[in-house]
Amino acid sequence: MMKNNMLIQFSKNNNYRFSKCLFFIALANFFVLFSCSGNNNEGDVAIIVPSNLAISATVVGVSAQNPNGNGSGTVNFSLSATNATSYKILLGNGETKEVTNGDFTYTYTTSGINTYVIYVSAYNSGQFVSSTLSVTIFVGSSLVWSDEFNTDGPPDASKWNFQIWDPGYVNNELQSYTNRSENTIVEGGVLKIKAIREKYGKGDFTSGRLESNGKFDFTYGKIVIRAKVPTGFGTWPAVWMLGSNIGSVGWPKCGEIDILESVGKNLDQNHSSLHSEGRSGATPDTGIIKVPNSSTEFHIYTADWTATSIKFYVDDILYYTFANSDKFPFNKNFFLIINFAMGGVWGGPVDPNFTSSTFEIDYVRVYN
Repeated sequence: MMKNNMLIQFSKNNNYRFSKCLFFIALANFFVLFSCSGNNNEGDVAIIVPSNLAISATVVGVSAQNPNGNGSGTVNFSLSATNATSYKILLGNGETKEVTNGDFTYTYTTSGINTYVIYVSAYNSGQFVSSTLSVTIFVGSSLVWSDEFNTDGPPDASKWNFQIWDPGYVNNELQSYTNRSENTIVEGGVLKIKAIREKYGKGDFTSGRLESNGKFDFTYGKIVIRAKVPTGFGTWPAVWMLGSNIGSVGWPKCGEIDILESVGKNLDQNHSSLHSEGRSGATPDTGIIKVPNSSTEFHIYTADWTATSIKFYVDDILYYTFANSDKFPFNKNFFLIINFAMGGVWGGPVDPNFTSSTFEIDYVRVYN
């Protein structure tokens, strides 16, 4: 009996010691876990740098006949990188795109065949890896706005505003600008602006001036004009553009782009000029070309305007290139102007035998 009691007591003691041992082991594990948890702050989290960055660019419409695309300018991009959470893409044309999904589409708009260097960075928590890819793209010119002057009568009021001014409003010009059909009318598919020597209002001449301000303006593009200039000493016809912010910043800070500008005292000679702050008046930014028979035949006057250059042509002959940049005001919206001035600071004295002459415009077209 005593022996059995001793065995039971021994068993109880051993169980107690075993339970106590398990308790201390569990307690020790708890402190280890608690200690690890307490030290696991953000500074100790390992940041994984992205790797294996791959870039592909598929130009839409590539074929044997069109190795640089179908002219749409559309490119399908695919980006991938191990451990990347986002991507930043410099598209080579001044534009930047940020995406979390590596597949996206972008459309370039500068006409012609252009090569862009694409710079891509893949990010993860501030860490990144970068790579570049070069892609050559053809962008065809598509018509975005035009006036073909095919409807007889007054100019299209949805496209043009009449400017009605007294003489001397700008440049010491001699004409009164009117909205009369005697001065401005569309006939036979041609816009005709006629300057007339006549007593009218405060002046001795009348003429017309149209502006697209408030109805159409744009940044960059190819502007194509088919026109025949008037004759006579003192005549000063032009097709040109002003910055749409002229109302807030004034001239010349708004910028001016002259595409077709001629004076009767130098007939058969076209001037294309750019005016900006510090380079107004007798601007150094000008090009001149001889245009034979400019008053008896229609010629095509073109300005090809981009962020890096403005190129001027007559009948597809390049005669002046202006190096554009962000230090000039030629990187924002401009509107169109067609006018026929008389006299003034550049037109000069009017021939005393002048009675009238007509500036004729077959069309004005703007391409992307």
